[in-house]
Amino acid sequence: MNFNRQIKIGNKTIGLDKPSFFIADIGANHDGDLEKAKELIYMCADAGADVAKFQHFSASSIVSDEGFKKLGGKDSHQASWSKSVFEVYKGASIDLTWTTELVATCKKANIQFMTSPYSAELIEHIDPYVSAYKVGSGDIDWDWIIGEMAKKGKPMLLASGASSCDDVYKAMKAVNQYTKDIVLMQCNTNYTASLDNFKYIQLNVLKTYANMFPGAVLGLSDHTPGHSTVLGAVALGARVIEKHFTDSNEHEGPDHKFAMNPKSWAEMVERTRELELSLGTGIKRIEENELHTSIVQRRSLHLNKDIKKGQIIKVADIDVLRPAPQGALKPNDLRFAEGKIAQSDLSSGSTLKWTDIK
Repeated sequence: MNFNRQIKIGNKTIGLDKPSFFIADIGANHDGDLEKAKELIYMCADAGADVAKFQHFSASSIVSDEGFKKLGGKDSHQASWSKSVFEVYKGASIDLTWTTELVATCKKANIQFMTSPYSAELIEHIDPYVSAYKVGSGDIDWDWIIGEMAKKGKPMLLASGASSCDDVYKAMKAVNQYTKDIVLMQCNTNYTASLDNFKYIQLNVLKTYANMFPGAVLGLSDHTPGHSTVLGAVALGARVIEKHFTDSNEHEGPDHKFAMNPKSWAEMVERTRELELSLGTGIKRIEENELHTSIVQRRSLHLNKDIKKGQIIKVADIDVLRPAPQGALKPNDLRFAEGKIAQSDLSSGSTLKWTDIK
């Protein structure tokens, strides 16, 4: 498989040497209210997101009411829902008449619009409005819908929650038939906001992905509280970050509890930018801001007595002390200084330089 090391989504270029790209997944946190959805777009833009992302589905296109009822009960994060799974998805679905207003609002907020479509009809509906497609973890083993998105020839973001390496490999192969612009995102699909979830996010899988798919852009789709995992992922090479976004974690709803709010999102972006600056190029060198430190903290050879011109210098005449100015003999040069002849009168306490001896 071949992948582009840099890809462009809208007006942003994404790659290892580029700033991390932040996707605010508003998801169902609009609570069925278009005006609230628009407010959330402005909020996440102000907090530093690059993308306001939604999810286009109808309840009937993504869940079976009867199928969930026959399971005999709700599991995981769904266990706390007061309504049936079908009713929750119905309430979280986006009215298709919203789409143009959401897109227009994103343009006004100077942020990109993105959404995940969950049917062939919805892919066609949103295609004129998106510059990339996001495949949710739940569809990673459905090559057909992955292919329907990939055929559009736009960058593809693939989340890999609740999947094996074999699942990921097959999905990447399905996408790669149509495009080299792929972001592979490590993900854990537990939405309970439990602190226990940090044990399961498996950030080191990003290193596995880097070996499995050399050159592919990596990312993190995350549902843990806070942004510790984001900083870890960026340090490991992820450059696309997706987190859920809400105006308040106190709201009732499937995604509010583990989402980032405007304050925590802004903090996440700021800390990430600091981390990006700190990662550097991988080249070890004396940096510009430590040039003076390398003088004042390193040692050099200093005379502990007056030395006359023509006098032979002995080890006993030398102390190894800070600082180490330009041209000074360094500690490891002590063996070369012994037995050398002073070329001029040298005073006690002076730094011994190469020009002082012969």
